[in-house]
Amino acid sequence: MAAQAIEKYRENAEIYNGKALCKEKSRQLLEEIALPKGLLPLEDMEEVGYNREAGFVWLKQKKSTQHSFKRIGKNVSYGTDVTAFVENRRMKKLTGVKSKELLIWVTIAEIYIDDPASDKITFKTPAGISRSFPISAFELEEEEEKKKEESGKN
Repeated sequence: MAAQAIEKYRENAEIYNGKALCKEKSRQLLEEIALPKGLLPLEDMEEVGYNREAGFVWLKQKKSTQHSFKRIGKNVSYGTDVTAFVENRRMKKLTGVKSKELLIWVTIAEIYIDDPASDKITFKTPAGISRSFPISAFELEEEEEKKKEESGKN
């Protein structure tokens, strides 16, 4: 399914290849749509694509990976293809992302920040169940370190 969607939006898309460039472009995309840059901690990406006209984004990696967001105690699984339609502060129709809840993996269909002042980011399942967490839990770890250092200097 994800592969078909990627092919459909490949024409007129910005496409980047290579591990380092893909990592940089995925972070730039998150920054551009005002979501935390640590939200997609994918290390081994082969391709990142963005069809701006349709708002469709894809990230391809060699193999599925898991990441633990330590500040909220959540494990997240990222498939080989992660796709979404993006707009300001929102990723919709997300595929390839699951969160571990108790003993089962739950599909995440949408990620959004309704009110930036609330400092909360919300994750929603296809069934409409949602949970919110502090945005700071999804910042890049190196940025968190910089903030700590800067606040210590004051």
